[in-house]
Amino acid sequence: MNLHEYQAKAVLRDYGLPVPRGVVVHTIQELDAAVTGLGGQPLVAKAQIHAGGRGKAGGVKVCHSREELLAFAQGLLGSHLVTYQNAPDGQPVNSLLVEEALPIARELYLSITVDRAAARVGLVASAAGGVDIEEVARVSPERILREWANPAAGLMDYQGRNLAFGLGLAGEQIGAFVQLVKTLYRVFLDKDLSLLEINPLVVTETGAILPLDCKMSVDDNALYRQKPLTEQADMSQIDAKEAQAHVHDVNYIALTGNIGCMVNGAGLAMATMDLIQRSGGQPANFLDVGGGATAQSVARAFQIILADPNVKSVLINIFGGIVRCDLIAEGIIQAVRDVGVRVPVVVRLEGTNADKGRALLASSGLAILAANDLTEAAKLAVEKAA
Repeated sequence: MNLHEYQAKAVLRDYGLPVPRGVVVHTIQELDAAVTGLGGQPLVAKAQIHAGGRGKAGGVKVCHSREELLAFAQGLLGSHLVTYQNAPDGQPVNSLLVEEALPIARELYLSITVDRAAARVGLVASAAGGVDIEEVARVSPERILREWANPAAGLMDYQGRNLAFGLGLAGEQIGAFVQLVKTLYRVFLDKDLSLLEINPLVVTETGAILPLDCKMSVDDNALYRQKPLTEQADMSQIDAKEAQAHVHDVNYIALTGNIGCMVNGAGLAMATMDLIQRSGGQPANFLDVGGGATAQSVARAFQIILADPNVKSVLINIFGGIVRCDLIAEGIIQAVRDVGVRVPVVVRLEGTNADKGRALLASSGLAILAANDLTEAAKLAVEKAA
């Protein structure tokens, strides 16, 4: 789950970290109060969406007058902002963060994330922060600095100093940076984050170091113990089908293909999507109904899949381990009847009572195509979609 910038900065503020003074506005009428509260110009207005690349897409602007701020807000609030991360549809801009403009001397980059290869929390820093950090990583990887926190000992002071020296900080800035990094590491652990990105981390003309921007992603598997953050979720920022799936506790991710996928088990779902691609097709989604799939969960999954107008066929791939294939077949038949599926449905059943399940599908009188193996099912789904 992603947080908006203003929400992430509120978390940093709760931990005593300095962030620019700012006000969130949702309507044009709130702008005057924001300008008055921040005390003059220039001000920086930032579109609040769950995507990077806002600056290059016109979602961030330094405004030197109330009129300039008003014109910018009128053009952005209520619109969809398209960046390289959320193209082609973009995301709705329902709020703006208006902040004081700071005198910036340097822009740095800092992030904390889970390094799965190292099985540790990793810190990434660079003296080349700002909008082109991805290009820096591609062209000049030697400018990217890394440290890994020990799972038992945590992040050590010397590691913070290593990063500070690599960033070219000096004097009191080194100690300030070490404390900043250690606090951010504590935030990362306390809030069950999968990503905490500060880009840019700025050094002001007075030598102060503070986050000018902040992105936080909370591990979905830990949301049950992060209730205050969960309540801040902005479902308008994700695909409508994904939002519906979230309500029904279905693991669904929208993609751009035309073959709907319904599978029980994440690994099996990935394999199914790979075989569809290998057979010349494109999956329309990732959907894992879980090991304990029921007629109700299958029906909900159908509704979510068919909400995508691009879906031309549906491939159901079920391995009957926890549940019997004949029960799953009955659920599929009931769901097809209840939902009113209008596209070809290909089903591959394997596992406990698979033969009984296939027999039930064959005798249902519905346009359900049973396949004997996954390769055959994938090819059939691709053929029907075409």
